[in-house]
Amino acid sequence: MKTIKGPAIFLAQFAGDAAPFNSLDGIARWAAGLGFKGVQIPSWDHRLFDLHKAATSRTYCDEIKGTLADAGVELTELSTHLQGQLVAVHPAYDALYDGFAPAEVHGRPDARQAWAVEQLHLAAKASANLGLTAHATFSGALAWPYLYPWPQRPPGLIETAFDELAKRWRPILDAFDEAGCDLCYEIHPGEDLFDGTTFQMFLDRVGGHERCNILFDPSHFVLQQLDYLGYIDVFRDRIRMFHVKDAEFNPTPWQGVYSGYAPWKDRAGRFRSLGDGQVDFRGIFSKLTQYGFDGWAVLEWECCIKHPEQGAAEGARFIQDHIIRVTDRAFDDFADAGTDEAANRRILGLGKGAS
Repeated sequence: MKTIKGPAIFLAQFAGDAAPFNSLDGIARWAAGLGFKGVQIPSWDHRLFDLHKAATSRTYCDEIKGTLADAGVELTELSTHLQGQLVAVHPAYDALYDGFAPAEVHGRPDARQAWAVEQLHLAAKASANLGLTAHATFSGALAWPYLYPWPQRPPGLIETAFDELAKRWRPILDAFDEAGCDLCYEIHPGEDLFDGTTFQMFLDRVGGHERCNILFDPSHFVLQQLDYLGYIDVFRDRIRMFHVKDAEFNPTPWQGVYSGYAPWKDRAGRFRSLGDGQVDFRGIFSKLTQYGFDGWAVLEWECCIKHPEQGAAEGARFIQDHIIRVTDRAFDDFADAGTDEAANRRILGLGKGAS
């Protein structure tokens, strides 16, 4: 067993145009002041990070690490959630997802996809230059519009979608393998990898690739009513990243899992600030520790009620209180009888004449 590292914070929901949230130095010092020990950087936010420069300059990467060290935190991982989403986009979402990419590729799906793939390759190189061993992303989605089987799906539709998804991601996984870095897909509705079945379908199609791994975020499982503790049991060897995010699900006569197109504050399933939802984090931290997860516990804050700065301050304390310092001895060592092999044989009645 190993002690989980943390607390850390994903900066995407906090970066902004006003100080201290508009520069890496400022936001890192703010995070450290709240008690965070690590930060996870959204690679698309140019106020904080230059992905191309990090992929091509170790000097720049040393400067990034130096800035963070001076602030009192370290870099946990990079994220390409927005770019990963664009590796696979169903045409129904073209207009919505164009906003994730530069203006010059808007309205040009093939060019947008090529840009996204290049971004992932840059992220692999940047992760290597920064000495990182895990990376966060989304899988994108081709099959998501057909989640509900009505009208009846034609035979082979989902299989074709996952074959294509694997084809697009396999070279990227190979690039991360060359970089010595795990590529961790956040299991998330809206992506083709949104539960255990879909992750396994994808994993099979990339040949069980060593770098194909999971960013575990239990909030998305609460909203699907999925057994997130059992998920850890099943996929413990593939969970290489952990977002500590809370959620609640309160079905009513009006709403269930699909939540009736309601805005977030009125949905039966909604994300909550850490500690305000229903996730069993004591169970999660116990299982991850039991199975030897040695990554970071990273706060991803999303809530439609509480202010983010209050959520961040409470989140740092919440994670720190849930991290388990692993034991270095058995709890019943006080009763150790000091036996040896000969004594064990005597206890079992295996004397000299026993066979």
